[in-house]
Amino acid sequence: MTTLNDTRPLPAQGTINTSPIALDEHLDGELDAIWSAVEPETRARGNDIHLPISLSFARRLCDAYPDADRTLVLVSTLLHDTGWAHVDEDKIISDGFRGDWRKADIRFQHEQEGCAVARRVLPPLGYDAEFVEAVCAIIDGHDTRAEAYSLEDALMRDADRLWRFDQAGIALASGWFGQDPSTYTDRLETEIIPELITEAAVAMATADLARSRSLLRTKVLR
Repeated sequence: MTTLNDTRPLPAQGTINTSPIALDEHLDGELDAIWSAVEPETRARGNDIHLPISLSFARRLCDAYPDADRTLVLVSTLLHDTGWAHVDEDKIISDGFRGDWRKADIRFQHEQEGCAVARRVLPPLGYDAEFVEAVCAIIDGHDTRAEAYSLEDALMRDADRLWRFDQAGIALASGWFGQDPSTYTDRLETEIIPELITEAAVAMATADLARSRSLLRTKVLR
């Protein structure tokens, strides 16, 4: 299967917006029916913070890559981590964020459960079977598979990582990994930025990281 690994960072065709993500407004009610359908799943593992911020980054990435199927990217991003609500809550941190966490069984389980959520909530909202399976193909492996199989897959993966560079993402995720913000932002620079697939994501992450480090005084608070 073709991957995008050989083209990193993937050049943008549209506008790259690197302003703070909190400036974005979404007043059109887009995807509200899906949000309502997965409201219980948003209460697990900080999804009520993680998913909306990731979705805002996904919108910006779609603006930078207009050839992508925007609906597929946005729906996949909204649903990608809903599976955390259906795994053993006691193991989310101990297994999913400690040791060799990328290969933890619970990581695979939450992807599978996320696909189950998508297959449950999307058909009643009018999404056809082909679209649902395209969403599941992106959700399945978004944490545990190194390769992106399509542009839409790549944009969802980058959106999932970009939220970590926002101050809210740092506040939550640094705690999950048991790290202080200065240590965690160092990790963002050395480990997460190199994982980003698109030119737009790299630009957004770099700008956000500089703002967050300045705000959180990470040079001093070490």
